[in-house]
Amino acid sequence: MKKRLFIALTLVAIFLTGGCSIVHYSFSGTSIQPDVKTVVIHYFEYKALKVNPSLSNDLTEAMKDKFRKLTKLEQVDMDGDIELEGSVTGYEVRASAVTADEVAAQNRLTVTVKLKFTNRKYPEEDFEKDFSAYSDYDSTNSLDAVEASLCEEIVEKLVEDMFNASVAQW
Repeated sequence: MKKRLFIALTLVAIFLTGGCSIVHYSFSGTSIQPDVKTVVIHYFEYKALKVNPSLSNDLTEAMKDKFRKLTKLEQVDMDGDIELEGSVTGYEVRASAVTADEVAAQNRLTVTVKLKFTNRKYPEEDFEKDFSAYSDYDSTNSLDAVEASLCEEIVEKLVEDMFNASVAQW
């Protein structure tokens, strides 16, 4: 009887683990294969029509910081196991709420980024995708007055989304 129970439990264990692959999971939520050791994060070029001179640099540095804090990947300048490159393709303000008098009550700043993710060791994970984030502000304020804080909030959202799509695979 004990022998049959042992065989049955062994078979159950084999069936449960048979289809699993080994993936490194961490408390940060990343799922990076153990043999992936390096990352290249290229400067995010600015290609949007409306100019924000600091946005590309802020976005690039925020992405580097996110990888530095939440992964053990070594950041290198070229030939990394994974590579992120992208560009800011959209930067626009539109009315998001209109009053009864058809006057904008709130405006929305939206930033769009095109990201190309390359995994040299696992090319099936490669993707090219657009990410977008926005923040609303009261129309009584000028964009110049609130732009820095809005961009900080938007960059945080974009970096979170791009990080999750690339190494957390959410």
